Amino acid sequence: MATPKKAGKGRRARLPEELTEAEWAIMKVVWEQEPCTAGTVQETLADTKAWAYSTVKTTMDRMADKGFLVIEKIRNLQLFRSRISEVDAKRAELRKTLKRAFDGALTPMMQFLLEHEGLSKTEAAQLRRLVQKHETPKS
Repeated sequence: MATPKKAGKGRRARLPEELTEAEWAIMKVVWEQEPCTAGTVQETLADTKAWAYSTVKTTMDRMADKGFLVIEKIRNLQLFRSRISEVDAKRAELRKTLKRAFDGALTPMMQFLLEHEGLSKTEAAQLRRLVQKHETPKS
């Protein structure tokens, strides 16, 4: 029988704190492969990170303590699931940057990106389509 540790009964938690770079790498794997073991995460990241299994496992245990992951124990097996959604994590990261660098205003951030990062013609066309799709018609 599986016993979740710090489970939130089907609800996603708010981000208790910000994810570190290492935690982001781990969360991306968990979101794609959950439920998964620490070994699966370590193997998936092996091409880009030279992390030992013990490093990944310790980090994932700490992430569970922080509320990012839930551990399900099935006999000797520990399966990890995300406790936060990818959308919520990205939203929190974006809001933090937006607040810190642009006083919470989206338009100045977009202007900065356009002026200092530039867009290819393809990206500009994609952005126009997105804006048109999400514009609300005036009544």
